[in-house]
Amino acid sequence: MDLEALAAARHDDWQRLDALARGSRRLSGPETDELIERYQAAASDLSLVKSTAGSTALGDRLSLSLSRSRLRFTAAPENPLRRLARFVAADLPAALYRLRWLTLAVALATFVIAGLYTWWIMGDPRVLASLGSERELRQIAEEGFVAYYSEHPAGSFAGSVWSNNWWVAAQCVAFGILGVWVPWVIMQNAQNLGINAAIMFTYDEGDTFFLYIAPHGLLELTCVFIAAAAGLRIFWAWVAPGPRPRGVALAEDARALFTVAIGLVFFLFVAGVIEGFVTPAPWPWPVKIGIGALALGALLFYMLVVGRRAWRAGATGDLVDFEAGATRIVAG
Repeated sequence: MDLEALAAARHDDWQRLDALARGSRRLSGPETDELIERYQAAASDLSLVKSTAGSTALGDRLSLSLSRSRLRFTAAPENPLRRLARFVAADLPAALYRLRWLTLAVALATFVIAGLYTWWIMGDPRVLASLGSERELRQIAEEGFVAYYSEHPAGSFAGSVWSNNWWVAAQCVAFGILGVWVPWVIMQNAQNLGINAAIMFTYDEGDTFFLYIAPHGLLELTCVFIAAAAGLRIFWAWVAPGPRPRGVALAEDARALFTVAIGLVFFLFVAGVIEGFVTPAPWPWPVKIGIGALALGALLFYMLVVGRRAWRAGATGDLVDFEAGATRIVAG
């Protein structure tokens, strides 16, 4: 194969490829198509050179030109700070806003189940006795429930509850597609609330129960409800995808709603800090509950007000089209 003849024949094509790849301005649609076509042609030329002549100076120069062209049409990664700003201002609140009604449904279901457990346990002494002896239950109600929040250093306790709660939230989102994991988590959560409430009310410590749950529980429980709602939404995308192909619906909703699992890291961290440092603090209860209510109010404002604005602007929590890859056109 005559490399000089090939270089002379392809000279103008390769020069044009270099010009398109080196340009600093944004390429138009036709120019982008031309860049890709010339890139493919030059890649074929490089393959021919390497298969017939092996490693050559011409092949090395053509490889460099192709690398520059590939970088041009794949583009450099987006600025991480800009991506973070879009995540905080649009993607996360939009994803939370989509879950508002399902979150409310999960919350109502949890409180109803917890209330039924409390009523059942308090109404049947045999069930209460199965939870422990009279001495054990009284110790829990009068000492153990309160001591739980202060028996460990505040920092380590806050970190422990934060990591545990986020792990539960992440599991709700990740395993939501199974359809059984989230209902099981809801039942376990409601059962724990109901059992603790029954023990505390039985020994006339109902006020203590609510006082020690409220400061951190307002935000913490809401985060768990949101995570459960995200998992259920992913499961429903698989069961009832609507006009979208099932795989497309599942991929879109899973990408968008896993955003929630990432965002809950921050909110559950705040809940953990409140549980570790505020709940056991010797402050007036209105102050401690007010801090919890303020944290919940901030989450609801972010979810409902900022989220509504982001949703109306077109954000869904999903990746942008380029990052998400090719999609299939569907009717509807």
